Amino acid sequence: MPFADGGIVREPRPDELIPAPDGTLEMMLPQRRPLTTIGPIDGRTALAVALPAGYTRLLLPAYARERDAPMLPLFGYTFACSIDDRLYVAAMRTDEGEDWQPRRFAAGELEESIARRLAGAPESGVLRQLALCSREYACFTAQNVFLERGEAALPVSPKCNARCIGCISELEPDAGVPSPQARIAQEMTAGDLTGVAIHHLERVDDGIVSFGQGCEGEPLLRSIAIARAIEQIRWRRSNGTINLNTNGSRPAELRRCIDAGLDAVRISLNSFRPAVYAAYYRPHGYDLADVLESIRLAVQRRLRVSLNLLTHPGVTDDDAEIAAMEEFLRSCPIAMVQTRTLNIDPERYFDAVGRPRAPIGMRAAIARLRALTQVGNFTHTH
Repeated sequence: MPFADGGIVREPRPDELIPAPDGTLEMMLPQRRPLTTIGPIDGRTALAVALPAGYTRLLLPAYARERDAPMLPLFGYTFACSIDDRLYVAAMRTDEGEDWQPRRFAAGELEESIARRLAGAPESGVLRQLALCSREYACFTAQNVFLERGEAALPVSPKCNARCIGCISELEPDAGVPSPQARIAQEMTAGDLTGVAIHHLERVDDGIVSFGQGCEGEPLLRSIAIARAIEQIRWRRSNGTINLNTNGSRPAELRRCIDAGLDAVRISLNSFRPAVYAAYYRPHGYDLADVLESIRLAVQRRLRVSLNLLTHPGVTDDDAEIAAMEEFLRSCPIAMVQTRTLNIDPERYFDAVGRPRAPIGMRAAIARLRALTQVGNFTHTH
């Protein structure tokens, strides 16, 4: 049995392994040798997998890195092994949602939907961006705009006030790996955003329209445009949910959006500890205290509040992290924590935030979370 890494290198426990679910993507880790009880295995390459939506990673692959091995690109590396000629992965099922299952389209089906919609609004920068995200990045919330279902994306801001070391849309030239996506290049107008949102809510009675997507920076930097769009949407449509995905860095700008009629907010963070948060986000002009203030504000204003928790074995399940998380969530009850696999080279992350002193295991960490709030992976309207 190869070793896994949960902050401490060890053998995986049986309760941490499940048969690889449909949609699992196998990956080889270049110039990294798997570790076993007898040490690194020469002539072998370490294996990892990327999990499909609805699963939370429990362990990382353990390996010996060769001196000149390149940094790993921004994927979610999960431990995997073969048992009786079947692939097993270190993961647990944490949510189910039909809208988030792997999608298979008939030849030309998605392209036809995109072309039809673009023909009806050729001037829309929002739709042109979402067409790119649908085709190139297979983004579900972008595709939903054209499929007229579920949660629909509304990208708005090309700028950000954080410099995340694992940013998927814009990394510094010396980061060592490229970002897997290109960030939007223009500021989307309130009118354009409103048109896309109203079209969606006219056709999806319980639909969600969401500002703040992976292809953009921080939407609260465009809070005036977002607030105007929300007001216009609600003037025309009373159904559905208007959601904002944000880093929560600017409570005053969040208040502006709430006053305009925002229904729900999903705030991203990797840690409830200031030093660990800052090491990953590298924030400019704000800190974790501002993020926590935004969460409290949204709870006080009775929004549906979810946290987009960027999880990483050996950090999320550190005993000190769990204690900080429990202290905050007991004082500020929220609707849901959505676990998200933090896509980054594990060594790069540990170098930035440090290895744990007392990891309790991801399964135990999630159980502690569930004692305080709902845990899942997708946006739920109730």
